[in-house]
Amino acid sequence: MAGKRLILMGPPGGGKGTQAKRLQDRYGIVQLSTGDMLRAAVKAGTALGQEANAVMDAGKLVSDDLIIAMINERVDLEDCKNGFILDGFPRTVRQAEALDKMLKEKGIKLDSAIEVAVPDARLIERIIGRFTCAKCGEGYHDKFKQPKKAGVCDMCGGTEFTRRADDNAETVGARLKAYHDQTAPLMPYYQGRGLLKVIDGDRDMDVVTADLESILGT
Repeated sequence: MAGKRLILMGPPGGGKGTQAKRLQDRYGIVQLSTGDMLRAAVKAGTALGQEANAVMDAGKLVSDDLIIAMINERVDLEDCKNGFILDGFPRTVRQAEALDKMLKEKGIKLDSAIEVAVPDARLIERIIGRFTCAKCGEGYHDKFKQPKKAGVCDMCGGTEFTRRADDNAETVGARLKAYHDQTAPLMPYYQGRGLLKVIDGDRDMDVVTADLESILGT
């Protein structure tokens, strides 16, 4: 099978991370999260990691150029030879243009830029209903996954549950607005290059996975 190189986009809480993991397992391609790359480079103490750490310690955002340099190094590693999934990057047209330039210099072509789209109202419902067993971390949901016995964790029998402070309608709404504001210009950019695919993420996870696999092929 030829290598698969794609960008996977999707709103917070839309299930993109789950789908990326499935594609990684199915095709033997690597999920490249810019956040993970930053943390790994800082931990490893690479030159780029030290530069990024200094920027973050100063309370500043890591520049596009630095992120591109990290991706540039990362896609040269052996585990990316069969392909990769870029997750969380690019977020702006400027980043997309810089990514294109870097990949072109390497002779690498993107196969697809895929958005897993879910209506905002559904995302807010999904996210604000989440809660977790304080003892073992098992996840639940007010509507979609209640414990079998009310107030008792199915996994460990714990009776204390927690909710993330930022899992509220106001915060989630702000995160979604930021996502749409950032990614909206990317859609025509990739559409113009014939790479954009949008799939309905508001369905069963297995159906969404099947759609992604039909785009990527065998």
